[in-house]
Amino acid sequence: MEVESAKLIAAGLAVLPLLGVGIGIGNIFATLIQSIARNPSVQKNLFPMAILGFALTEAVGLIALLVSFLILFR
Repeated sequence: MEVESAKLIAAGLAVLPLLGVGIGIGNIFATLIQSIARNPSVQKNLFPMAILGFALTEAVGLIALLVSFLILFR
């Protein structure tokens, strides 16, 4: 039973980076909206960079979730 408890605690700790991912995605899009509100002519340059930042940040979250599942089901 101790091994199962340790696996559950480790899986819970492995999911903690998802909090940072949520904050990071919020910061990316908040900054995008502020930048476009200040200077609308830069939208076509900023939007692809924001989507790239979103994708990379989301990848970190998916990796953390994958690690958590590997801990739980292995």
